[in-house]
Amino acid sequence: MAAAGKTFAYKLPDEFAVFGFHRDLLAWYDQAKRDLPWRSNRDPYRVWVSEIMLQQTRVETVKPYFENFIAKFPTVEALADAAEEEVLKAWEGLGYYSRARNLHRAAREVKASYGGRVPDTLEDISRLAGIGPYTAGAILSIAYDKPEPAVDGNVMRVFARLLLLEDDIGKPKARNKISELVRQAMPQERAGDFNQALMELGATICLPRSPHCLTCPVFDYCLARKEGVQELLPVKGKPAQPRPVELVVAVIRRGDRWLINKRPAQGLLAGLWEFPMFEQEHRLVDAEWLAAQTEARLGLTVAVEEELPPVQHTFSHIAWHLRVFRCDWLAGEPTAETARFVSSEEWGKYAFPVAHSRILAHLAQSGLFPAVHA
Repeated sequence: MAAAGKTFAYKLPDEFAVFGFHRDLLAWYDQAKRDLPWRSNRDPYRVWVSEIMLQQTRVETVKPYFENFIAKFPTVEALADAAEEEVLKAWEGLGYYSRARNLHRAAREVKASYGGRVPDTLEDISRLAGIGPYTAGAILSIAYDKPEPAVDGNVMRVFARLLLLEDDIGKPKARNKISELVRQAMPQERAGDFNQALMELGATICLPRSPHCLTCPVFDYCLARKEGVQELLPVKGKPAQPRPVELVVAVIRRGDRWLINKRPAQGLLAGLWEFPMFEQEHRLVDAEWLAAQTEARLGLTVAVEEELPPVQHTFSHIAWHLRVFRCDWLAGEPTAETARFVSSEEWGKYAFPVAHSRILAHLAQSGLFPAVHA
């Protein structure tokens, strides 16, 4: 538990120490924890990769990606030495690609500055790209058993209910408050297991809707359950609705090759490849308009053959609405340095956003593109 005599801005109820909250939680975790691939050992690199992948992504989605990524890049040095294109390809479909770029950049820093060993101090690990307070706490506690809180959405929900907190968990002040309370509840030994137990509790028992209170190992400590308001917590302000963006995609074929374009090195989906895409500036979009766009922006003359099924994809802040047109190349070479024609055999080298992978899947289903490469 926290050092005796220390003054806290927020204090945990005495019952947590008197009745052994952390002992009850860890006893349950030892029996109920899921068998997950990143839990097979406490290698700091594996912990790091898993925690980055698990940000805003479901466990079941992450499992195959984690195993594939570790197989391709088994050590920090292997990841540091890889080309960015290779790293993005291994991440393809997992989303939030800035995570992969930051992980890659941080691996190079770990190799250069720490001899390939993931730092074991809060000061050093927090300097690495993509590592914030939660990820730092998770790595330090799980890999090195240091008593650092790792407060994610699951942990905030658990503690908001346990302590009947009505703070808006979307605000930094609430996260800081809960971090302090978690630190007080945390044992000096098995800190990593304690953090994982809180996350496990939130993921499997203390669910956002219809929590399984009767099977909760810390049922007796929960103030929200005693008041019957567990399903009303935590409090969280409504996020802004994603802004709709209308886009037009030109799928341009030249014999057995297709035109792709690399997105800018900064910004949304940086460094990924896609079919050429233009923002729709007005309602009227027809073959003549699209042909004029490809001529002006790409230096290509094309014949617009047909409109393919539309694609929609929503990010946290914008919602893409894609109208997709299949085109045949007639003349010209791409004027943009980032654009190139590639064959289906080369396709596997390039990483694409989910929305464009869906376009590719439709081409494969239609027999226009070999399914083995889609």
